[in-house]
Amino acid sequence: MSQAFHIAAPPSGGRTKFLRRFNERVGLAVLAFVVLFFGAQAVCAHEFKAGDLEIEHPWSRATPTGAKVAGGYFTITNKGNAPDRLLSISSDVSEKAELHEMGVKDGVMTMRPVVGGLEIPAGGKVALAPGGYHLMFVGLKRQPKQGEEFAATLTFEKAGAVNVEFAVEGMGGGMDDHAN
Repeated sequence: MSQAFHIAAPPSGGRTKFLRRFNERVGLAVLAFVVLFFGAQAVCAHEFKAGDLEIEHPWSRATPTGAKVAGGYFTITNKGNAPDRLLSISSDVSEKAELHEMGVKDGVMTMRPVVGGLEIPAGGKVALAPGGYHLMFVGLKRQPKQGEEFAATLTFEKAGAVNVEFAVEGMGGGMDDHAN
């Protein structure tokens, strides 16, 4: 007994056109999603390298009119076998920049300058984030505005001077937005 297979030609026009348009639209939607997703990652996560150090996503908050200070935050990863030390910071956005540490002692939050720089341990990571170590840009020359960037130079004991760009984010951003 022989069996015959019959392949039917698609109906003229309607279904084939519909499937072709559907596949094109799905393809365009997937492409748009990929571009938006990876584009957003590039905007949100910028990093700078110097020697064994990686400086991940320097950011600051927008400041209201008249503010005299702004904070600066980022994470430093030391991929080397020897510690390094962040010694100083300078920026064209402010008269000076200082490294500070916040902490709670006897139920009172305190903030104090870090003397002698901040050690980045070999194979370690140090986060500068709201509520802990952070930069203070003191004597602002202009107000950082959301969506802008401003330049700064971080000087390390071993890696030397590293030029970075701080992305200015909204006034309400918090440490949860940048958990590493």
